[in-house]
Amino acid sequence: MALGRGKRRAARGEAVEGDPGWAVELRGVRRQYGRGGSAVHALRGIDLRLPRGSFTAVMGPSGSGKSTFLQCAAGLDRPTDGSVRLGGTEITGMSENKLTELRRARLGFVFQAFNLLPSLTVEQNVLLPMRLAGRRPDRRRAEELLGQVGLAGKGRRRPGELSGGQQQRVAIARALVTRPDVVFADEPTGALDTRTAAEVLALLRNAVDGMGTTVVMVTHDPSAAAYADQVLFLADGSLADALTGASAGQIAARMTSLTAPPTTAYAGMAA
Repeated sequence: MALGRGKRRAARGEAVEGDPGWAVELRGVRRQYGRGGSAVHALRGIDLRLPRGSFTAVMGPSGSGKSTFLQCAAGLDRPTDGSVRLGGTEITGMSENKLTELRRARLGFVFQAFNLLPSLTVEQNVLLPMRLAGRRPDRRRAEELLGQVGLAGKGRRRPGELSGGQQQRVAIARALVTRPDVVFADEPTGALDTRTAAEVLALLRNAVDGMGTTVVMVTHDPSAAAYADQVLFLADGSLADALTGASAGQIAARMTSLTAPPTTAYAGMAA
């Protein structure tokens, strides 16, 4: 999965000629739960920039801060310190109402549990983000996306009539329907068998390559992470390392070596 020179530089967080800008920017992001001696430091000063049109996987041992990272980056949780920008918009000080509007209009989400509404049809599930954002539902857009994820002609079915892999395809179409700045995926293949997982990951890869979508995916699976342009490794709430264009074997080896927390945040992604 080799990258051209421009993509390699972009994957390291470097600006390249013609680069449209950063999709995700975190500066000095810390997240602490509790106070005093019982405080939990989930994130310890994360600095990074992710370019638009890139696919980033985030990995790390249990308790490394992966989920907290995703929640802070997506505006689902507020950092204790630092700032977060999405598509150039500073979200750290936004009101909850403004954050909700931003998530509905400019972000897409894919979760392990699919989170489809069983009472709605497939088409209605795909169009739900548009309705929630106060936009007129675009049935042509839904039909186009369902075709792209291999579900052409299934818009009138209910989620319960589909397999797990098909339901995750619906979730991907739903995440893309508003043409979001970023799609955040949290263990999107965790509930799928190996073959179906590969098909879902190929769809995310195609969204990046064919549609210019930015994808940030948390995963524990080196095979899933190998679909990404770069893999960020978290340990003890800090960025410990990054690999670009790595194979599943290389990613697994790096995960195995991550047995101790780093002394400093990974400097290569620093702004």
